[in-house]
Amino acid sequence: MEISGNSGCPGRWSSRPFVLQILRGRWFMFFASTLIMSAGSPMFGLYSAEIKSSLGYDQTTLNLLSFFKDLGANAGILSGVIYKFAPPWVCLSIGAVLNFSGYFIIWLSVSKKISTPRVWRMCVYICIASNSQPFINTAAVVTCIKNIGGRTAVVSALLTGFAGLSGAIITQLYHALAYGNDSKSLIFLLIAALPAAVSLAFSPTIRIIKVDHDGNVVRVLYRFFYVSLGLAIFLMAITLLQNKLGFARTDQFVITATVFVVMLLLLPIAVVVKEELNLLRMPKKQDSDKINVVVSEDSKLQEFSCKNMFLPPERGQDHTILQALVSIDMLLLFLATICGVGGTITAIDNLGEIGTSFGYPTKSITTYVSLVSTWNYLGRVISGFLSEHFLIKYEFPRPLMLTIILVISSIAPLLIAFNVPNGLYVASVIIGFCFGAQWPLLFAIISELFGLKNYAVLYNFVTLASPIGSYLLKVWVTGYLYDTEAKKQLQASARAGERVNSCDGVECFRLAFIIIAVVTVFGAVVSLLLAVRTMKFYKEDVCKKLRREEVAAPVTVEATSALE
Repeated sequence: MEISGNSGCPGRWSSRPFVLQILRGRWFMFFASTLIMSAGSPMFGLYSAEIKSSLGYDQTTLNLLSFFKDLGANAGILSGVIYKFAPPWVCLSIGAVLNFSGYFIIWLSVSKKISTPRVWRMCVYICIASNSQPFINTAAVVTCIKNIGGRTAVVSALLTGFAGLSGAIITQLYHALAYGNDSKSLIFLLIAALPAAVSLAFSPTIRIIKVDHDGNVVRVLYRFFYVSLGLAIFLMAITLLQNKLGFARTDQFVITATVFVVMLLLLPIAVVVKEELNLLRMPKKQDSDKINVVVSEDSKLQEFSCKNMFLPPERGQDHTILQALVSIDMLLLFLATICGVGGTITAIDNLGEIGTSFGYPTKSITTYVSLVSTWNYLGRVISGFLSEHFLIKYEFPRPLMLTIILVISSIAPLLIAFNVPNGLYVASVIIGFCFGAQWPLLFAIISELFGLKNYAVLYNFVTLASPIGSYLLKVWVTGYLYDTEAKKQLQASARAGERVNSCDGVECFRLAFIIIAVVTVFGAVVSLLLAVRTMKFYKEDVCKKLRREEVAAPVTVEATSALE
């Protein structure tokens, strides 16, 4: 469905109130998407302790819940298919219902308002709740990419960057509201109700808007970037201060800091208003407020046909879903993602246990875990904007940038494996940055190689690599080797009552993280092979297209300036 009107165009602006023009514009839609992403990805660590203590789970059971949360958060094929046949608000509504219903049942269980469910039921509940993320992310990210067009890396970097910050944002809200309140009720308020409410509130604004694309979008996106960067720096600073000073003596500080976080989240509305004012000063274009709905369900169903499945078009042109899925380029990209994302997410999920085994103070471990969210954001936005700059100026292909990120990522497991002094801090920085940096590159490569026609499905297909890599490296490798070493220590110890799953020392993770480092390097080799295969395509096609858009940008800027 496409809405053709004066949203994002200067058409008949005088016949409508300025506020309505803002609400119908593509930049307010982008602003709404940043708020949706900021509320839609709560950190498991924020509420895992409540689940563990209230339901009496051990660490192994809690890790099982964590895996099913990751599985639900990355199983997005269905959301991509629904997005292809329905408008974005349908995906947002489904996501809101899944989020609220899943976490609401979890809250009932944790609060003892219902009988304690069996473990497999809790796994189903948390998988349902976290499966809201693909629906919400698909509606927000894919719609913005289609509306802004040609800037997949930058748009996905910004929006997924806000998603990366969501853990720190929700944690800050939790700290501000926690004093004198029931923490279990806050789980319901912040984890179940908040994401659902934000998604439903802004769902009418998330839609496909037919506008003229020009190079000036980069200038506007940079303004969103500067605001988000200020938010990330502020969150990192208050996280360090709060961990250093302690909450008991800084209650007012926490509340004041949270108010500033909310203000920074809303600050981009100023960018939206400025852009709509610029549109008023631009020359009128013949436009129509008529809404055209083109329904071609037969052509959509043909995307799942096996006809011509092995006869794909050239790179950059729209592929059918099956043509993309069976291509060698997709196979290489998927395999590189399993190795790269799987290794980093395994390290992130085990960071607290690693610190405990290595004897780090609890306060230091908390700081490292908290900062991963901020470095995750920085990795996303820097890789998105930097890869765009390098591609336009130096013809540097994105798959080669992905290769470099994976090589850097392989350093962190080695720092952990050999317990280098202060290595856990450096490793947490590298892990958070590289985990975030991979996603905008992956999303941009998908759109550039296979087109935007079936982007929603292909975008969600690649994210399936995350739980696959996580399961292989976190459960089969790290978990197995950790338990094996723990049993050795238990057998060698004469102390009665020692827990079987307790392991101390660098030996607990050494072999596992050496394996993760090797797997990550293998992923870099696979990514390098993809870079070699697509080098000519990026230089002769993608780079030239982006440069043409850059050249077109000053024309619109000059026209706007002349009218001021």
